[in-house]
Amino acid sequence: MVVSVMKIKLFAPWVHSLKEKRMIVKSLCERIKNKFNVSVIESEAQDIHQTIIIGIAYLAPDHVQVDRIKETLLTFIESHTDAEIIGIQFEER
Repeated sequence: MVVSVMKIKLFAPWVHSLKEKRMIVKSLCERIKNKFNVSVIESEAQDIHQTIIIGIAYLAPDHVQVDRIKETLLTFIESHTDAEIIGIQFEER
C-alpha cells in the first residue's frame, strides 16, 4: 500500500473576492472527491484572492497505480478549472 499526498498551487487572476474564490474551490474540491474518492482540502492561502492551494491524499496498491492516479487528477484539474497550475508538490510513502 502506498500513501500519496499532492499539494497543487493554482493561480486564478480573474478572482477579485474571497467569496468568488470559495465558490471555485468548493466546486473543484467536490468534483475531485466525487470523481476519484480521495481526500481534498484547501490547505493554504485561504485569505489570498487569486491563489488556490489544495491538498489531495489517496492510497494506492502500488507505485504504478499512484502515478496513474496522479496524472489523471492533474488532467482532470486542468480541464475543470480556468485557473493555471503553477506548482505541484508530490510525496509518497
